[in-house]
Amino acid sequence: MRVIGHDGAQLGIMEVDKAMALAEEHGLDLVEVAATARPPVVRVMDFGKFKFEQAKQARIAKKKQHVIQLKEVKYRPGIDEHDFVTKTRHARRFLEEKNKVKVTLMFRGRQIAHPELGVAVVERVATELADIAKIESAAKMEGKQLTMILSPK
Repeated sequence: MRVIGHDGAQLGIMEVDKAMALAEEHGLDLVEVAATARPPVVRVMDFGKFKFEQAKQARIAKKKQHVIQLKEVKYRPGIDEHDFVTKTRHARRFLEEKNKVKVTLMFRGRQIAHPELGVAVVERVATELADIAKIESAAKMEGKQLTMILSPK
């Protein structure tokens, strides 16, 4: 098998026993790096330290990644101006944090007889957030709710 030393130098092709003796001489492990190669490649290294470094790199990568969540903001057809501004500000903050926003407009009782009022509110939300969001799925009725999903640009 082809042996690579602990310092990265090629030590050449050796027998398994000779490579094991070399690894024990340095107080390290003999680790198979490429089993499919002809001849197989092994490396003299501290396997515990190698596994620790891999785990450390995985933790750093996980810390840097951002999981996109779906946040929901609920509106009503007869929403007042101040409530609308406040809820839209929350949606803007969610989009700035790179999360998707589900805009839900809930109808109650006889409000369902005038869905155009709800569509107007949802379209107004879309135009207010058009600078930082794009419409992922257009407004559609699901029972007594009108939903639309916005995603960050």
